[in-house]
Amino acid sequence: MSSGELLERSLAYALGSVADVAAGSLGRRTPCGRWDLGQLLGHLDDSLDALYEGLTGGRIGPFPRADRACGFRTRACAVLGAWAAGPAGQRVLVGERPLDVRVLGAVGAVEIAVHGWDVAQACGRPRPIPVSLAAELLNVARCVVTEEDRGVRFAPPVEVRPRARADVRLLGFLGRRESFA
Repeated sequence: MSSGELLERSLAYALGSVADVAAGSLGRRTPCGRWDLGQLLGHLDDSLDALYEGLTGGRIGPFPRADRACGFRTRACAVLGAWAAGPAGQRVLVGERPLDVRVLGAVGAVEIAVHGWDVAQACGRPRPIPVSLAAELLNVARCVVTEEDRGVRFAPPVEVRPRARADVRLLGFLGRRESFA
């Protein structure tokens, strides 16, 4: 599956999760221990901003744009449109480090899908990540999440059943349990 397909499917999944966010629920706790639902949605917006910057300008600055005028759906559509139009180049600068645009798309897909799962859990409406999507995202996550990321960007892995579905293995690898209570 291409990075563009991963990104498209992850955005579609996350859009379904964000659609369940009710007014007045932004203070709810999430599987991301340090963030409430409002902060998690802000982080998702920042992630979409970074993807959009990388796809349209070839550079992701150290600070995301502060514009919060658009909603998640609008940002998701802008990212998909930028991908469909063709990224600005083959490489994106993240700060001063070059990154292949396909890697940017794949990593963005992991970020968006897993936080989409977090949003659904926080809203009390669990939505499993589709197994085929999760299997592809797990391959990406295993390539980009290092031990140095644990405790900083990701929690320690959570042990899962040996023959667990790909979505459960993905969540466990990224420090989440299959269900959030």
